[in-house]
Amino acid sequence: MAAKTALLLIDLQKNMLDPENPVAGSQGLIGRLRGVLDRAREARVPVFLIRNCGGDGDPDVKGTPGWGLDSRFAPASGEPVLDKTTCDSFASTDLDAQLRERQVGRVVIAGLQSDWCVRETTQGALSRGYGVTLVADGHSTYDGKTRTAAETSLAVNDEFRDQVELVTAREVRF
Repeated sequence: MAAKTALLLIDLQKNMLDPENPVAGSQGLIGRLRGVLDRAREARVPVFLIRNCGGDGDPDVKGTPGWGLDSRFAPASGEPVLDKTTCDSFASTDLDAQLRERQVGRVVIAGLQSDWCVRETTQGALSRGYGVTLVADGHSTYDGKTRTAAETSLAVNDEFRDQVELVTAREVRF
């Protein structure tokens, strides 16, 4: 029997998708991730929306406008929104328990930011024995001091290439 699959959408919050200061390639990313989300819902796959709770002075402090999920990723009825305080979504939530309760053995991971929460959550899923599908064009970040956002996202994909199923958003199957 094949393992059940869940979709993990990480930190698709207003502060990082705000047109005033969006992550790199945000408009294309939003379209791709909406497609993945729609297919997951059509397949009745569990969807987990994960939201970062930043510290004092961060643009995603709990309860502030930037902390809220972008309206294009509002949860459907019954979809949990897990608030985290660590880059690894497993470390500060009950995500692992909720996945195990639903008998999920494979997670599809996408969202923000490539070099922080997407990377750490992917590592967290692998260390807990989950099969992982990383959406290669389904995560982004901001340009850094030494490399562009696109270079960073590619580096994350390369880091996990031999440990996960790496597919484009269009290739994600549930």
